[in-house]
Amino acid sequence: MNSSESSSDIDPASLPCHVAIIMDGNGRWAKKRILNRIEGHKKGAEVVRAIVRTCRETGISILTLYAFSTENWQRPKTEIFALMTLLKNFLESELKEMLDNNIRLNAIGQIEKLPENVQQVLHKTMALTKKNNGLMLNLALSYGGRAEIVRMVREIAIKTKEGDIDPDFITSELVSDFLYTKGIPDPDLLIRTSGEMRISNFLLWQIAYTEIFVTKTLWPDFSKQEFLEILKHYQHRERRFGKV
Repeated sequence: MNSSESSSDIDPASLPCHVAIIMDGNGRWAKKRILNRIEGHKKGAEVVRAIVRTCRETGISILTLYAFSTENWQRPKTEIFALMTLLKNFLESELKEMLDNNIRLNAIGQIEKLPENVQQVLHKTMALTKKNNGLMLNLALSYGGRAEIVRMVREIAIKTKEGDIDPDFITSELVSDFLYTKGIPDPDLLIRTSGEMRISNFLLWQIAYTEIFVTKTLWPDFSKQEFLEILKHYQHRERRFGKV
């Protein structure tokens, strides 16, 4: 993409409403530079800021970022502590920008498993931005697609046993209402950085007909320019949803 291209080159009539991103490659980025993995995560947080701003500028309604998975709890405790500290600092430092730019923060996942101080800042930020109606920044935290589906099945089973739900009337729409993403449209576009060709337990139900784009770029090297290039590529895809 040449440097003259910008968000003005994007057709606003065919933008994806909801973009989801698997932000992968922070550790490899740091390793290539003989740096601590935490430095990769810090650089990755800077990229988050840039992509959030780009989504707001282009008019994308929802950005969902895979920030911390259920499997990430298996990482070394020092790395988990650093990631949680980075998350807390990010929420605190970006609050003013969210308020100034009409950005609403939302979170999906097993939020109750996050450290108490992170939960407090997260809930505070969501409360302060809940009336904003511009870009929704949706963070997947302690999130796993299979865990979300198990949770959904359990809740529907309980309501069915209690007589609140008739099994004959269980539809895909009802299932969606029991997911973390209730009320949020499914992603139109899923981007994965670092070149890995897998979904990594992310939004398994929601991405049934999502367009997928994989880039070899490591997340800390992902740029506004490449993001805009992917949006332009998306606008040339034909979405048939199983139809001819």
